[in-house]
Amino acid sequence: MIIDKEPDLEVVGQAGDGVEAQREARATRPDVILMDVRMPRVDGLEATRRICADPALDRARVLVLSMFELDEYVHEALRAGASGFLLKDARPEDLLEAVRRTHRGESLFAPSILTRLVHHFTSAPNPSPRRTSLGGLTGREVDVLTLVGRGQSNDEIATTLMISVKTVKTHLTHLLAKLRARDRAQLVITAYDSGLVVPRVAERTVRSGHCSRD
Repeated sequence: MIIDKEPDLEVVGQAGDGVEAQREARATRPDVILMDVRMPRVDGLEATRRICADPALDRARVLVLSMFELDEYVHEALRAGASGFLLKDARPEDLLEAVRRTHRGESLFAPSILTRLVHHFTSAPNPSPRRTSLGGLTGREVDVLTLVGRGQSNDEIATTLMISVKTVKTHLTHLLAKLRARDRAQLVITAYDSGLVVPRVAERTVRSGHCSRD
């Protein structure tokens, strides 16, 4: 009801589990998929993984709905290729903005939240990092990727590197294409996986799925 009332948005399908989600996505080719985590048969994590790996759905972006800001399921969903997450108690206007921003390929998290998320799951016991080759990047693109990984906004990156915001956006476009990343969230993960940014584990403690600063 919330989405269908908007003139620029339309609900094209609904699914009750992960199997139906992939089938419905293939049939309707949506721009954005709102994915619950816990579902029967195939859960949202596996459904996200399948959808993001499906060449026929390469234009679809998955937005995961979660109960907690640092829910471990959300971390796995990001690894599976999700573009971001939204809390289930979000206000209607926040849901609509999240859908639009996800469609535009933007990060729907505040930089600090995104960085904290990556800190959380990359420093978990027995991580399995994906070492991504950065050989095809220019030196400036590596600089931008590093700052994205540190959670800086476009304005902050422009100030740090003394370049224009327009130039930052151009570098981000090149990074997304060269690294075959769907959005900024995956660029942050790549920055950590590639060793450009090191999780500062000492700065936070994790208890019961929540993260608090020391």
